[in-house]
Amino acid sequence: MRPALLAMLLILTAGLASAQRAVPPPSPARLPMSTVFKGESKFYALVAKAERENWRSLPLGDRTVRVARELVGTPYVNYTLEVDDIIESPVVNLKAMDCWTYYENALAFARMLRYQPPPYKPAHLLHMIEIERYRNGICTGSYLSRMHHLEEVFYDNQKRGYATNITSRLPGAVRIQREIREMTVQWKSYRYLRSTPSLIEPMGSIESQVSRLPVYHVPKSKARAAEAYLQNGDICAITTKGPYGYTSHVGLIMRVNNRAYFSHATSDRDKGRMTIIDRPITDYLNENSKHAGMIICRPNDVPPSPLWKQSVVQR
Repeated sequence: MRPALLAMLLILTAGLASAQRAVPPPSPARLPMSTVFKGESKFYALVAKAERENWRSLPLGDRTVRVARELVGTPYVNYTLEVDDIIESPVVNLKAMDCWTYYENALAFARMLRYQPPPYKPAHLLHMIEIERYRNGICTGSYLSRMHHLEEVFYDNQKRGYATNITSRLPGAVRIQREIREMTVQWKSYRYLRSTPSLIEPMGSIESQVSRLPVYHVPKSKARAAEAYLQNGDICAITTKGPYGYTSHVGLIMRVNNRAYFSHATSDRDKGRMTIIDRPITDYLNENSKHAGMIICRPNDVPPSPLWKQSVVQR
């Protein structure tokens, strides 16, 4: 298939894999706001800039990149979601991020601007995080309701019509298969699993289910040919050669000078241990022998809140 035709097909079908499900209501607050939300001043500064510059009018990918650029320079810190021993809750930390929370925060904020009318509050961002991070978009208060593997996040969000994993349609894509054991083998690294070892066995069952998902990646030797089909705001997961996990890292695609650049939160001390706009994704993949390739998931806006209708009536 010609590149221009394939690119058009990817654009047209990106949001059509599944009919969109309604957004579930936010889960009840289970922990204090001071525990689950850090960086309120940054949040309100972002809101003010988004309103002033009308980010809401932009396509989701461009909106996400606008937010992600504002978050560049945020310190890299691991385990910012581990805020309690027992109770699981959506968490946002705009003061410190890892690779996963960087993409989540940017996407959630971008979605929030279209999901409901202003004024915006931290609870609204937590709600958008919840629908991305938790199985079926619902946090039950259990650690097991959070999705801990990107492959399941992409699968679950596509099932709800909130994203499309476009990887299998990209030139050079091949299917891969791994036996996922990351959480169960490294359970001592996770506060909730250390505190409640009875969660390890059901976590193992979840990892077995993730192992059976159909997963494709674009090998890094084919990445340059696939770059032309990537868009602003695409989620880019880096596949690894290790036997017990599919991915080792994740970030966002930003189009710069006709190349697909990789923006991510890095723990690499040579890069400053912070959120950065790095090099083109092909170059990034080739810089490390442990990188195998990439998985690309393209998010959609979620169905708008009925609050928009009330907002119109009130005017």
